[in-house]
Amino acid sequence: MSDERTPLVTPGVCGLTMATCGTLADTPPDSPPDTREISKEPRKLNTFFGVMVPTILSMFSIVLFLRTGFVVGHAGLLQGLVMVVVAYIIIMLTILSICAISTNGAIQGGGAYYMISRSLGPEFGGSIGLMFFLAKVFACGEYVLGLVEAILDVFGMDAEMPISEGVRVLRQGYWYTVLYSSVILLLCLVVCLVGAHIYSRMGFGILLLVTVSLLSVFISSLAVKPQSFVITHGNQSLRYNASYTSFNLTTLKNNLGSGYSLDYSTNSVMSFSTVFAVMFTSCTGIMAGANMSGDLETPSVSIPKGTIVAVIYTFIVYILLFMLVSATCDRTLLIQDYGFLQRINIWPPFVTIGIYCGALFAAMCSMIGASRILHALAMDQLFGLPLAPATITTKSGNPWMAVLYTWGLAQCVVFAGQLNAVASLVTVFYLLAYAAVDLACLALEWASAPNFRPTFQFFSWHTCLLGILSCLVMMFVINPVYSSASIVLLLVLLFFLHYRSPTSSWGYVSQALIFHQVRKYLLMLDVRKDHVKFWRPQVLLMVANPRSSCQLILFVNQLKKGGLFVLGHVQLGDLDSLPSDPVQLQYNFWLSLVDKLGVKAFVDLTLSPSVRQGTQHLLRITGLGGMKPNTLILGFYDSCTPEDFFLQDTAFCGIAAGQGAEGEYNFGVDLPSLQAHFPPVRHVESPRWLSPEEYVGIIADAVKMNKNVCLGRYFFHLEGEGKQSKVDGSERTIDVWPLNLLQPGCRDYQDVCSLFLLQMACVLNMSSKWRHARMRIFLNVESESSDQGWVVNEETFRELLKKLRIRASIKIVPWDSVVQHHTRSGGEEESHALNGEFLLAVNSMLMEHSSQAAVRFLYLPRPPAHHSFSQMYLAQLEAVTNGLGPTLLIHGVTPVTYTDL
Repeated sequence: MSDERTPLVTPGVCGLTMATCGTLADTPPDSPPDTREISKEPRKLNTFFGVMVPTILSMFSIVLFLRTGFVVGHAGLLQGLVMVVVAYIIIMLTILSICAISTNGAIQGGGAYYMISRSLGPEFGGSIGLMFFLAKVFACGEYVLGLVEAILDVFGMDAEMPISEGVRVLRQGYWYTVLYSSVILLLCLVVCLVGAHIYSRMGFGILLLVTVSLLSVFISSLAVKPQSFVITHGNQSLRYNASYTSFNLTTLKNNLGSGYSLDYSTNSVMSFSTVFAVMFTSCTGIMAGANMSGDLETPSVSIPKGTIVAVIYTFIVYILLFMLVSATCDRTLLIQDYGFLQRINIWPPFVTIGIYCGALFAAMCSMIGASRILHALAMDQLFGLPLAPATITTKSGNPWMAVLYTWGLAQCVVFAGQLNAVASLVTVFYLLAYAAVDLACLALEWASAPNFRPTFQFFSWHTCLLGILSCLVMMFVINPVYSSASIVLLLVLLFFLHYRSPTSSWGYVSQALIFHQVRKYLLMLDVRKDHVKFWRPQVLLMVANPRSSCQLILFVNQLKKGGLFVLGHVQLGDLDSLPSDPVQLQYNFWLSLVDKLGVKAFVDLTLSPSVRQGTQHLLRITGLGGMKPNTLILGFYDSCTPEDFFLQDTAFCGIAAGQGAEGEYNFGVDLPSLQAHFPPVRHVESPRWLSPEEYVGIIADAVKMNKNVCLGRYFFHLEGEGKQSKVDGSERTIDVWPLNLLQPGCRDYQDVCSLFLLQMACVLNMSSKWRHARMRIFLNVESESSDQGWVVNEETFRELLKKLRIRASIKIVPWDSVVQHHTRSGGEEESHALNGEFLLAVNSMLMEHSSQAAVRFLYLPRPPAHHSFSQMYLAQLEAVTNGLGPTLLIHGVTPVTYTDL
């Protein structure tokens, strides 16, 4: 327990600065270091410059001036407005999720990736983050191609014209397009290498120019008179007569319906999905402000406010512009000339400047946003060495290597040569990223975590779920092939990251969701509705020292059959005399042990003055509701010197001990710490924690509490139970002796304890490492007795096995020579004492028939009622099982078999 001066929250947990939460000196020494460095450059960008400007310009990008006519011309005004409304509904649903997540705590660099990874965990966050990075890279290439298209529209030479005329001095063709795109990308690279702040200040100037260009478009619709144009495309012989009619009702009516036709740039017929894909690229800029989260002064305030204002503004502009061009331009002009707005402007350079500025800024915005995402991915070390160089930054904190990565990939994208060719892929990637943001918010909302308290309240799980569904539906409407491929890529990345097992200190929303659902199901698990045919072992295994008990732990893991498995340990002590509870500090070591062994077990520790009293506590309080232990398993109480498993298994020693992912978060427990925590195994002369009377008392307590009891002996001889073992049991034999060998007069093979013994052996035979093992059941008979009822009993027993669907061979073992030694000694111990020769004979019989078995199941007699017979009871068990090998002595008290359907 921390002292009274310990800070309530550690630095970084509350998400505030070090000055607010405390200094680094206050950080607990065992807390994992955060791999994300604090930027040396102070956050300077406000809502307007950091969020509104980049978001508006990214959403205008190239669609505003170069594809508005394309959308309205092919889809018509009505379907065009439907596209705009649908697109903005999708992004508004996503924006609600972004606002909720961004106002729930401090946001570092990485934008959407940071939000998703810190909400959904490293696997999902890393995979979506990488795909969002790729979407940004493709968008950057798309904007550059659109800018080159606009430049060639003004300055490009016609292929049929050997001599340039006027300003048309740029040659056209595929490779020339790639060349011009590369030059523009190089310009973007230079600006992004300088830093985010010059880029954001430049953005304000570009926004002013774009606004002036946009105003000129609206003014021109009133000032420019109707006119006609003749449009040709390169060396094509087709000539199109198009016209600008100014505001005309007939033009508006003609443009209301759709008219999908051939697109002159890609030479393919358009459809609703292909046009929507191009139009939706205008909506891919909603995270431009969020991606600058590492540079914003107050990201939790700026991101919601700036993004919502920017989206509302661009929505109004697009609606007005769609209606404007529908009422003033005929369909031929809209379809056959992407740059028609220049033709009908009072001064064409207005539109030209707007196109160039908007496209250039959108390309820079995508490049710098992608570099921030990549830098965040690299800092989190999710993809290891390939992204390691992306962590390098300048003295001011600008990730210049991540910028170079982004530039190189964007350079590859421009080889597509046409804007419309990559529009569908960009849209699909963005929609998948938006769906992930909605999923993150939905998971946080469904988890009902008390710390999920966003200041932005205008969202619900309904909006999140609707956002996910709408994104997924539109993905497959746009391009089923790209959508399927992107989801496959996402799954591959998920499995890759899951295989790498990157643990982190971010918190996992999956844990919160699991807790939320498990609580509900535990309440539904009503013990009053339990039925014997659905019984399964729910085990509490008491462990004194894991160093000598690992083989038994691994064996019980196979024995649980999907049931509850709890490792219990009693720490001797009295809390009244201690300053704090020592048990709380041990849980991480035990959980790390469970991870190392690869068993599916819980851990429950307690502090008690005695082991017996502590075991009672664990039997009573371990588990919840219907998931409580019904079986207690103990190691055997004998004088054998235990072996140290930690010195035998490569997971705990040798070369493998030093292996592990660099920077892996291990919850404060590395292998040397784990080795040092558990004490050395007990020597022969070492004092025992437990007296024979206390040990037998634990067995008696469990029986009184209606718990089944198992005692495991010689399990340190058992091999092949580890997680790396490929044993399937084909060479193994399971021997079952269902008769109480210490009471020869008892011939009941169908009592509760015998049936429980059979059930446990059958459960083991169904596990992965024992499924091909042969099971043998030994029936002890007195063949020389005048009473031949054992023949009938044998047939009855075979019929019972058939009803219980237990596949096993039955071995008849005459034990007349053993029974003849069964004579009780006189005196007050008569009811508990057994002749030593009889015990030796029983042991010899077991050695004769079961010496080659992998494991043996024996009947455990009921413990004596008085503690004075405890040592005698243990001596009898030790004599019977001496030298046998792995043996499980079982006393069952609950019915576990059922013959009906």
